[in-house]
Amino acid sequence: MPLGGKSKSIGIWNGVIEKCEKKLTNWKSKYLSRGGRLTMVNSVLDAIPTYMMSVFPAPDNVIQRIDALRISFFWQGNEDKKKFHLVKWEEVIKNKKEGGLGIRNTKKQNKSLMLKWLWKFMTGENMLWREVIRGKYEMENRWMTKMVGNGMKVSFWEGRWIAQRTLKQLFPDLYTLSLQQNATVDRTGVELTS
Repeated sequence: MPLGGKSKSIGIWNGVIEKCEKKLTNWKSKYLSRGGRLTMVNSVLDAIPTYMMSVFPAPDNVIQRIDALRISFFWQGNEDKKKFHLVKWEEVIKNKKEGGLGIRNTKKQNKSLMLKWLWKFMTGENMLWREVIRGKYEMENRWMTKMVGNGMKVSFWEGRWIAQRTLKQLFPDLYTLSLQQNATVDRTGVELTS
């Protein structure tokens, strides 16, 4: 990872894309079945960009380039001649319960890896990096809290939580997947007992 790189710069992603391309040229894909190529996509091609995607939001054209490599390798291997894509990529990247092959959605993976840092920031105690950020931006604890009382009257998805936006607006994919779209805060938390 380049030090001091701008997160929106495509240049910082060139190394990641080159590593993916290099891996592909080393594999003898003509000897791999489609199931073997699926395993390689899931285990290796998904792993290469993971660190960068946990630190930087990937620009859309970088995600498209990574996905293009994955799509091409999955359907045709390293062969130059084009092969038909039997199913839309959107169907392939669905989870297995929904009829897909369980290949990760690159854009959603990037978002979830980035959100992990937000979660660590909000829940972590005594972490130096957290204190540095709080000090730099003069954040008080009330910056990340909201009074909800017992939570029975506050909507989890419709409440304005972050920058006066709802979680439904901020995370439409998660909202769509939620089985509790009308849930209140008291119904969404996990109760911890000692």
